[in-house]
Amino acid sequence: MKKVSTLIFALALFLGMLTLSLKEMRNWQLSQGNETGLSTSIPVQAIAVSTAEFEQADNAPLEWSRETAITRGISDIAPAVVGISVTQIRYSQSPMMSDPFWRMMMPGDPRWIQDEVPTIGSGFIYDKKGYIITNAHVVENAKDITVTLEDGTQHNAALVGIDEKTDLALIKIRDVGTYPTVQLGNSDGIIMGEWVIALGNPFGLFSESRMPIATAGIISSLHMDFGFQQSGRVYQDMIQTDASINSGNSGGPLVNSHGEVVGINTFIFSGGNNTGSIGIGFALPINRAMDIIKELRSRGFIDRNYSTGIVYWNINDRIVQALNLGSTEGVLVANIKAGSPAIRAGVEVGDLIVGLGGERIQSRDDIFAYYIGQNLKTGDRLTLNILRMNERLDIPVVLDETEPGIVR
Repeated sequence: MKKVSTLIFALALFLGMLTLSLKEMRNWQLSQGNETGLSTSIPVQAIAVSTAEFEQADNAPLEWSRETAITRGISDIAPAVVGISVTQIRYSQSPMMSDPFWRMMMPGDPRWIQDEVPTIGSGFIYDKKGYIITNAHVVENAKDITVTLEDGTQHNAALVGIDEKTDLALIKIRDVGTYPTVQLGNSDGIIMGEWVIALGNPFGLFSESRMPIATAGIISSLHMDFGFQQSGRVYQDMIQTDASINSGNSGGPLVNSHGEVVGINTFIFSGGNNTGSIGIGFALPINRAMDIIKELRSRGFIDRNYSTGIVYWNINDRIVQALNLGSTEGVLVANIKAGSPAIRAGVEVGDLIVGLGGERIQSRDDIFAYYIGQNLKTGDRLTLNILRMNERLDIPVVLDETEPGIVR
């Protein structure tokens, strides 16, 4: 046992001496380096200068800079975002008409009062000639429109076209010039959960800061359908985001981290009496919007003066048995107008329409609701899912006007 203790003591002594020797050798190397003018450390000032240079470099890697994909996306898009100020004409009924006495004393049509109401919104320039995309509810019934650019300059704008149904509008800066533009992205390629930025003019703060206000969030959901609204608008395939959207943000761009516009901020859900953001906002997909914008630019309106030319009948058990329809669901084609799109497509009297574009149909009300709910316009193709003599057919009908005596 005594021998083992002695051996352990000797080993510990040896290791201690070895450690001291290595330390002395290290100190000797450092002293030699100092004598020859060499240094083994980097001054703190040099590190600070190096980091600052990286932060200032336009092409610096993001990991060396305070910049992120979000900040670069904002800087790319901000020059083309505008604040919009509008004087709207609104009509309201005279307060006296709510009094039975005054209604009796002033019979006839209700008296209406015309008011000029200032409103605000947002938009973005997509064409260097000064064409701006925004929401219809921002500029509808506008007496005058003023846009504020990032540089603080203000310009009068003219209404080019408006489509209340899709809540889209196109305006143009009256002053001739070359203006900064956004880069349009692909809303069909949006990734659930990816970062997005909302830019615009919430509560009119654009005018105070002389720059668009930015908020960031993620894509919360996709393909949100709200159907036909009491206002007459139809919101379908909407993008949901938790990026803060408030009053005045309407019409502004929803931007991905590459600085590309993927949506148009349109409306929010608010809780209770709260009129501000609670993190549930919705944007129109840019791909769907551009189809409307292109037609607004070329024609100034969206042509929905179309028809199929079909007279529909709801069916019952007697009709099913009498006509041997083969199904108790669907709507019967009772008549077709001459020269109509349905005639040109090959639809026949007696066909049973069981679906529209793959969506199940059970009554005439379903058909009318489908027409109202879809963003259909003249020239669009509508697929009728038909049962004819127990045979399933899909017949495409190009929506157009009915022209009696003309067969194409």
